[in-house]
Amino acid sequence: MPLDRIDIAILEALQKDGRMPNAALAEKVGLSQSACSRRLDNLEKSGVIRGYHAQLSNAALGHRMTVIVHISLSGQFEKTLSEFEAAVKRCPNILSCHLMSGEYDYILRIAAKDLQDYERIHKEWLTAMPHVTKINSSFALREIIDRTAAGMKPELA
Repeated sequence: MPLDRIDIAILEALQKDGRMPNAALAEKVGLSQSACSRRLDNLEKSGVIRGYHAQLSNAALGHRMTVIVHISLSGQFEKTLSEFEAAVKRCPNILSCHLMSGEYDYILRIAAKDLQDYERIHKEWLTAMPHVTKINSSFALREIIDRTAAGMKPELA
């Protein structure tokens, strides 16, 4: 779906305040409330807006450690990938998981309370996942940026 400058203005406003009422959003982007509501509905139906959520602080919830984990599997057969991905989805500490090209098959981002908690996650979850042959863990020292979407520019016709 090509986005114009109004769509992008709506998306940027919602990224800053996902709870913004339609009236305030319409005023901010220079539309009537009904036109803004229609555009918002189109952005949702087209999948540009995948949902709304509260962005929680892992540190405030007691998970002060972020671990980036590189995983190698025994193969890249569809069954192998599917079984591993199903196991990943069951682990509540895994924040994101990406199938990769290159040296490792997957990269995970994991929230842990501390080093002891990560050791528990490693032992109870990661090493127990099917087809895992190698685990490489790196500990984030500081988060610099955590965006939910890339910057947007209108498509030029």
